[in-house]
This record gives sequence, C-alpha cells and structure tokens, in this order.
Amino acid sequence: MFRRLRETGPGLLVPLAWIVVAGAHADLVSAHAMFVAHVVMAALLATFAITGWSEMSTGVLRTWRTIVVVGFAATVLGVAGFVTGRDPLLAVSLYAWMGLPALGLLHTGRAIDGPAPAYLGGGTVAAVGAVVYAAAPSLTLVGVALVGLGQTAGIADAVLRY
Repeated sequence: MFRRLRETGPGLLVPLAWIVVAGAHADLVSAHAMFVAHVVMAALLATFAITGWSEMSTGVLRTWRTIVVVGFAATVLGVAGFVTGRDPLLAVSLYAWMGLPALGLLHTGRAIDGPAPAYLGGGTVAAVGAVVYAAAPSLTLVGVALVGLGQTAGIADAVLRY
C-alpha cells in the first residue's frame, strides 16, 4: 500500500500544493498554514527520497531523485524562512519548486522514447509560469497557475504511465 501511495500520491500533492500557493498569494491561506505545509512537505519529501532511493538510481528517475533531494533542502530553507522571518529564504524555496520540476520535465521529455507532450509541454508551461511570476508582479497568480498546470500535466502523465 505504501508503495502505491508513493507512486500515485504526487499526482494529487503537486496540484494541491500549487492551489495552496495560489491561495497564499490571494491572502486566502495564512502564513502559519504555509509554515505547516512546508514542514509536512519536508517530511514527505524525506520519506519519499529514503524509501525510493534504490528504485530511483538510473535514467530519468535519478534526475527526479536529485530534484526531490534538492527540493527537500529548498523546502527546509522555506521552513527556516518562516521561523526567522527572512523572505529571501522563502523566495529560494518558491523559485526552486518552480524551476526544478520544470527542468526535470523538460529533461524527461527529451530522455524517454516516444512522444512526450505532457513532459515537454508541461515543462515549458511551468518554466513560462516561473518567468511570468518573476517578471510581472501584477501577474503572480497567472504565473503560479501556469507553474501548477505545467507540473500537474507532467506528474499526471507519470502517474498514468507507471
């Protein structure tokens, strides 16, 4: 059961995470709730990395293992940002989670055999979302939505494939 949850859970957690991020940007989710979400996500990422380590040792799964480990560190920096009130740590965490999966999706799309529109398209949409978020403060919710849509497309395809 745990293995199945590990394989399919991200298909639900990724879109939910970006919905929560959008809610925080719209002042619908409190800073404390975001802090708790970061702590929970750090625990989930650590568990995912530890339990899936050997299964994610080759090919594109190795890339994703690296993303999970670096993402864990970025999430812990986010936790530290909430504890210390240092916004730059929160920014590092957010931009890491915008950029790392976008790069991973693009790499996956190029590395697998056969058509990969969910990976290449999802990675592109997520990357565009990160750029929109960074470049246009009036469009932050649009940027978050694009990141969420792109990443959700990629993870949904991965869950369905495997």
